[in-house]
Amino acid sequence: MYPIIASDLDGTLLSPDHRLSPYARETLKLLTERGLHFVFATGRHYIDVGQIRDSLGIRACMITSNGARGHDADGKLLFSHDLDQDIASDLFVMMYQDPEIVTNVYRDDEWFISRHRPEDMKYFQEAVFRYNVYQPGLLAPEGVSKVFFTCEDHDKLLPLEQAINARWGDRVNVSFSTVTCLEVMAGGVSKGHALEAVANGMGYGLADCISFGDGMNDKEMLTMAGKGCIMGNAHQRLKDLLPELEVIGTNGDNAVPHYLRQLYLNDD
Repeated sequence: MYPIIASDLDGTLLSPDHRLSPYARETLKLLTERGLHFVFATGRHYIDVGQIRDSLGIRACMITSNGARGHDADGKLLFSHDLDQDIASDLFVMMYQDPEIVTNVYRDDEWFISRHRPEDMKYFQEAVFRYNVYQPGLLAPEGVSKVFFTCEDHDKLLPLEQAINARWGDRVNVSFSTVTCLEVMAGGVSKGHALEAVANGMGYGLADCISFGDGMNDKEMLTMAGKGCIMGNAHQRLKDLLPELEVIGTNGDNAVPHYLRQLYLNDD
């Protein structure tokens, strides 16, 4: 049995319309009431995730910005790993003029974006988090947890992934959270390394953790935890990379709460 449960949100714990189902809500409450430790492990901003946690009324740690930020169950900041300022500055402008690729920046408590994208607000069904449009040269590069690029055409993001890795190497960690979203964090930052730090802070190790995810940004967490479960709706690239891991159902079928109830509550 694993005392720590770590789960991604979009594509994993959240439904396809980016909501927590009543079944998922009830499951998390039951598990935490029984003394299990739940960890939100997501690319989302901690302000966004904090609202989701508060709406549930549970104590839970938060790993956000793909591991660049960690907060304990009381909301206290445990660690913060920012992009180097020279890299952040270059990423702000790298694709700014591209008509198809949108640049997003998580800096401290704020979200900046290169141009208006009202359709992105569909992700915020469980919280309120708004962006500000930025201008190149006017956005300070301090306190940047991640920069991410969105584009409806996955093939247009692939050469960008290669270019960023070629330019900065180990100084960055680059991964796809979805096929339309390419994320850039500081080198060494990942959900897996963040989970290790959070678990150690509670007196546990990675072997005491079970994790759930669907994106390439979940790779380290899924492989480093005592057990990793891949969603049925996960990227094929992730499934091909980790063929040894168990593939469960989809987020549309409440696969994570069903799995957790079977494992911990002898339910279903």
